[in-house]
Amino acid sequence: MEFRNLGRSGLKVSEISLGGWLTYGGSVGDDTAKTCIRTAIEQGINFIDLADAYARGDAERVVGELLPEYKRSDLVISSKLYWPMSEDVNNRGLSRKHILESVEASLERLGTDYLDIYFCHRYDEETPVAETVRAMSDLVQQGKVLYWGTSAWEAEQIENALGAADQYLAYRPQVEQPRYNMIDRHIEESVMPTCAEHGLGLVVWSPLAQGILTGKYNDGMPEGTRGASTSWLDGELTEGNIKKVRKLKVIASDRDISMAQLALAWILYHPEISSVITGASRPQQVIDNVAASGINLTDDVYAEIEAILA
Repeated sequence: MEFRNLGRSGLKVSEISLGGWLTYGGSVGDDTAKTCIRTAIEQGINFIDLADAYARGDAERVVGELLPEYKRSDLVISSKLYWPMSEDVNNRGLSRKHILESVEASLERLGTDYLDIYFCHRYDEETPVAETVRAMSDLVQQGKVLYWGTSAWEAEQIENALGAADQYLAYRPQVEQPRYNMIDRHIEESVMPTCAEHGLGLVVWSPLAQGILTGKYNDGMPEGTRGASTSWLDGELTEGNIKKVRKLKVIASDRDISMAQLALAWILYHPEISSVITGASRPQQVIDNVAASGINLTDDVYAEIEAILA
C-alpha cells in the first residue's frame, strides 16, 4: 500500500480507503462487514470513511465494535454530518447545535474519543458559513476532531469557508470529499484547482461509478445489480459509456489488471488526489481494490485513456 499526504497537511492516508456507504450496518451483514474491514486493515488500508447517515448510525456502530481489536492511533477514522437523523427540526444541517451534538453521537457509536477527520456532508444554505466554520474549529481545539473538511461542496463554497476561517482565526478545512471517476469529472473545472491552490486534499467517492467502471454492465443488465434494481444509474448507464468501458477494458487486459483497477489507478494518476474511497461487500473486493495502489500509469497510457473518454 502506498500513502499520500492529506493535501498539505501532515496526515498520511492510504491511497485506497474503505467506505461504509450503502453497505455496513445495512445491506451487508455485520459479520461480513467486519471481515471486510479486517481484510482492509491487513492489506494496509489505514483510512476508514463513515457518516452518521450511513444506515442511520449503524455503519459507525459496526466499525466501533471492531475498533478495540486495533491500536486506535494506527487508523484514520472519518465521519460526516448534515443529513437528518430524526424528525427533530434541529437534528440536521450544519448549525452549531447540530455539529456539537452530532459529534458526540458519532463518538459514542464508534467508542472513540476523537475523529481523525470530520466532514460537512453537504453545504447548508440555511446556516451562515461562519457559524459552521467556527463550530468545526472549536471541535479541533477541543481535540474531538483532528482535521475537518467538506463533502460535495462547490469551489465558491469552499472559498467562503476558507475566508471565514481566516477572518475568525479558525482552523481551516483541510480536505474535500467529492464524487469523481472516469465518467463524472465535474470537479476538474473548479473544485480540483481550488483545492490544489489552497492545499486541501481530495478523497473521492464512487470511483467505479456505482459499478459501471467494473465492466459488469458491458454485456447487459445482470439481475440483482444496482442498475437493475434502482434508478441511480439512469443518467450514466448509457450505451455511449458502456462502449467506452469496453474499450478501456482492452487497455486493462493488455496490462494484466482488471477494469476496476484501471479506473482506480486513473484517479490516482492525479497528484491532487489523496485517497480513493472504495466500497466492498466481500473481502476479495477489498484485496482487488488494494492492488490498484502502486499501479503507475505512464503518460502514454493516460493519453490513450483520455482519447477514449473524450
